[in-house]
Amino acid sequence: MKVALYQPDIPQNLGAMIRLCGCIGASLDIIEPCGFIFDARKIRQSAMDYYDKIEITRHNSWDAFYDMYNGNNRIILMSTKAASPYTHFEFHENDILLAGRESAGVPDNVHESADNRVFIPMQAGFRSLNIVNATSMILGEAIRQTNL
Repeated sequence: MKVALYQPDIPQNLGAMIRLCGCIGASLDIIEPCGFIFDARKIRQSAMDYYDKIEITRHNSWDAFYDMYNGNNRIILMSTKAASPYTHFEFHENDILLAGRESAGVPDNVHESADNRVFIPMQAGFRSLNIVNATSMILGEAIRQTNL
């Protein structure tokens, strides 16, 4: 199972995502450009000692990421604009869970390129969860379903 971050805005969230992936055993793809200067030393501070313990792949662009995985893995976009709740979705063990930018999600072309889109049902009047919290919920369900 893979997690991918599309142009992350907040370095602390990247560090927390590295920790999540390390603990769960998922690899992490980072689709650049990031909304911050990618300083491995600073990222390691928020990721603690997990940074060097997981597989991290950096991509220069959405196109580079998409070209690498299209046809080999399903890309499942986690989005507040999706139509299907993640609890009603059937995950496969080689899926890539794609999270958008904290500030803006993903552009229309990325949204349309995803093989599927899922959302987390929330109470009325609330916009979204922290990106790492949301990913952990959906990743947990994907792992439960696939018995990874």
